[in-house]
This record gives sequence, C-alpha cells and structure tokens, in this order.
Amino acid sequence: MGWSGFLRHLQARGLKGIRLVLSDACLGRKESIGDFYPEAGWQRCIVHFYRNVFSHMPRGRVKEVSRMLQAIHASEYLESARHKATEVEKKLRDMKLSSVADWLDQCVAETLTYYRFLAEHWIRIRTNNPLERIIREIRRRTRVVGAFPDGNSALMLCAARLRHIAGS
Repeated sequence: MGWSGFLRHLQARGLKGIRLVLSDACLGRKESIGDFYPEAGWQRCIVHFYRNVFSHMPRGRVKEVSRMLQAIHASEYLESARHKATEVEKKLRDMKLSSVADWLDQCVAETLTYYRFLAEHWIRIRTNNPLERIIREIRRRTRVVGAFPDGNSALMLCAARLRHIAGS
C-alpha cells in the first residue's frame, strides 16, 4: 500500500479536519496529502531539512550554517523569517556555497508553514522528531518480546508505552 492507499484508508475511517501534516520531504507522501486533504498545510520537518542541507556541503561549514539556519526558524514572525532566509541565502553565496543557497531558496518556504498557527504550538509542529523518538522506543520494546501471541498483545504493549509517555 502506497501513501495514497494509506491516506484513503484514514479517510475511510473518518479522519477529517486535518489542518497540518508534518513530515520529511517524501515526494509521494507530499503529493498524496494534497489529493486527500487539500485544505491541510504541509510542514517540512526542520530537522530533516537541516540534515538535507548539510549533506550538500563540506563538513567544516556545518556548525556555521547550522547557526544561520536556526536563526531563520527563531524569527518571531513569518516575514522576518523570510527576510532572514534571504540574508542567509546571500551569505551562503558569499561563502561560495551556491548550490546550497539555490537549494535553500527552493525549499525553505516548506519549513515555514508552522507560522500560520499559534506561536505556543510552534515548538511542537516544526519537527516530527518527537514522534520518531516514540516510534523508536516502541520498536525497541517490541523487538525485546520478539513474537507476540496475537495482535492484541502487541497493541497492549504499545498502548502501555504511550500511556507512560503521556503521563510523563
């Protein structure tokens, strides 16, 4: 089942009113979201975005560029973030990192969707890393068990872990 099948399944189960989808830049997922939830905004995970940027540049420049990217996403308003992104792009060109600057110019807007929402939610909707951490923790615990006698026992283990996380 591809992303369209997965989203069709969610829609058939009654999922509606989606305002924001947060993910990495998986092209099939991004395109499918628009087909099934056209009213939803898409936020590219900024952590994945940073990793993508760093993969296109020399390691020795990562810390400096990281600070520059973080300054974009630390802006108080969307317009100031866009302005900062333009400044960073220019600085990258001055650093002879034109391909990174081009890539930033093409993709940075995808990381600014969270500005449409209340500021108190920004920290939670800029990146999907907290969700990835939860999934990794559940995967670690299910591997210890190995084979489950039935799907219900696996579900109970996952639900117990989620309850523990929610209570923390």
